[in-house]
Amino acid sequence: MKSSSIKFLIAAFILPCSFVNAQDTLRYTGKTIVNVDYHHGQLPPAVGVHNIQVFRADRSNPDKATGLNWTYSHQPMLAYWNNKFYLQYLSNPVGEHIPPGQTLLTTSLDGKTWETPRVIFPPYKIADGTRKAGIDQVAKNLTSVMHQRMSFFLSGKKRLLALAYYGISFNPKDSPNDGNGIGRVVREILPDGKFGPIYFINYNHLYSEKNTNYPNYKRSKDKGFVAACNELLGNALMVQQWAEESDDNDPLIKLKGDYKAFSYYHLPDNRVVGLWKNGLTSISKDEGKTWEYKPLRAPKVVNSNAKIWGQRTSDGKFVTVYNPSEFRWPLALSVSNEGLNYDDLLLVHGDITAMRYGGSYKSYGPQYVRGIEEGNGVPPDKKLWVTYSVNKEDIWVSSIPVPVKAKADQQANEVFNTMPDAEELVNWNTYSPLRAPVKIVKMPDGNKGLSLADFDPFDYAKAERVIPASKKLIAAFSVIPQQNDNGLLNIEFQDARGAAGIRLSFDDKKVLKLKAGYRDKHLMNYVAGQRYDIEVKLDVDTRLYTVTVNGQQMGNSFLFAPLESVSRIVFKTGDVVRFPDADTPTDQNYDLPDADGKTKPAGFYIPSLQTKTF
Repeated sequence: MKSSSIKFLIAAFILPCSFVNAQDTLRYTGKTIVNVDYHHGQLPPAVGVHNIQVFRADRSNPDKATGLNWTYSHQPMLAYWNNKFYLQYLSNPVGEHIPPGQTLLTTSLDGKTWETPRVIFPPYKIADGTRKAGIDQVAKNLTSVMHQRMSFFLSGKKRLLALAYYGISFNPKDSPNDGNGIGRVVREILPDGKFGPIYFINYNHLYSEKNTNYPNYKRSKDKGFVAACNELLGNALMVQQWAEESDDNDPLIKLKGDYKAFSYYHLPDNRVVGLWKNGLTSISKDEGKTWEYKPLRAPKVVNSNAKIWGQRTSDGKFVTVYNPSEFRWPLALSVSNEGLNYDDLLLVHGDITAMRYGGSYKSYGPQYVRGIEEGNGVPPDKKLWVTYSVNKEDIWVSSIPVPVKAKADQQANEVFNTMPDAEELVNWNTYSPLRAPVKIVKMPDGNKGLSLADFDPFDYAKAERVIPASKKLIAAFSVIPQQNDNGLLNIEFQDARGAAGIRLSFDDKKVLKLKAGYRDKHLMNYVAGQRYDIEVKLDVDTRLYTVTVNGQQMGNSFLFAPLESVSRIVFKTGDVVRFPDADTPTDQNYDLPDADGKTKPAGFYIPSLQTKTF
């Protein structure tokens, strides 16, 4: 190769890098990277995060799914208004971009318990004979699919608008967000929970009030509603979220191009940071009317084609939440003091259940994360709330304490019955599916305890307590198994990366055991309903630990894997899960056997956990 050609290639590489470094732009300055061989990426968790399943797809129990047995659920979004959380998501029968499609809404007073979803935007009938540029097919008994990047707008008039987009998809590879759909609809969510009429607020080319099934919003006799819609249309940042579904020449969209899933937040100097899929970012000085530079990849931010969320938190800091890998796991966050330089990564959601139902373009993992957009309400607890889908079939939310904590302040000292109500789990990280709930309950003796229940053959309950990294540790805890012939409870001592060195198990054969290398060590048979007070004393340097149960010492054992220190104690029902992994085939086109089934219920009470060093 000629030297001039080499110089050209070097310049082609260096100049863009120099341009990036010269920009005042969002960037990742931390050292932590994920290991996708683990669902949690070997990331340390943000302390006190609660993962809560909102909706679980179920073909055999349609009463839990608004009367429909649809199993594709995706693109959830959040708002907070009128003392409630509002969560909207779209749904298809089986897979992505395969009609019919509809949009559903659910609400919650506390973010923990959610009502059965209701249809807020029903399937839309596409006129027979409809064609689409580049597609040979002709519509016949075809309905639309939904594809929205924005769901809510809380106007200054205190009116909550819900929005959705009706797209056209003739086959799974025909994108409904190509600018050739029908248009965007809007309706009001009223304070009593009812919905106003559906109107179109924006059309794609070829469509207008003359050939669509709902009237234009300007036809409404409610002047306040019309004013709220006009307020939205005049908000360049809000409507920028419509970009990929709108026409290329739509005057509402100020930044045009292949920029997807826009989110934004304001810096202290009122500049706006914009974020898009693939880790793209730019800055606006005029509320999104113009942008300082064409969106570029945020330096050192690893993000594939899933969404990235950014916002200012209640403590005045900033956070981004996204999948920091080429896969859609784990879900992590990064914190910035001033809104541009983000340091380190902390785990938000690192658990992947089995994909129970196959379908087109369904991806494994927690993905498409969204928080509450600026102006769309602030929960009174001042936490960071985000929503996302798992495997594109179940809908979840996570509550993240603010300020975000990377480490525990002190050792565990939880005797749950002596703690104030609603404060028992503030230092715990929980993973709580609908069929494997984690919560504080009244135990049979009348005292409060942590309950891990499980009747889900594909999922599990998990509660973990992050503690200061300890080389010599004594952990005392109690377990009351509610049965001894089914179910499983594992108690693990893990390091900051989630690697375990000790595992005790209450199994389904009435045995309390511990993992000893390849084999398990039998400690004792256990009895349903009996309390077991357990003490584990460990030293990671010698790798020795002892287990004492109800005052009886069970001898010495070695850690089954070496640990630098112990940073977490984890209580989890069910076996260790390692599927999927980085080499799992992308598309699952089959349903799992008995995908709707339940297992015999199992439950475990944990009255207390206390740790100390020695």
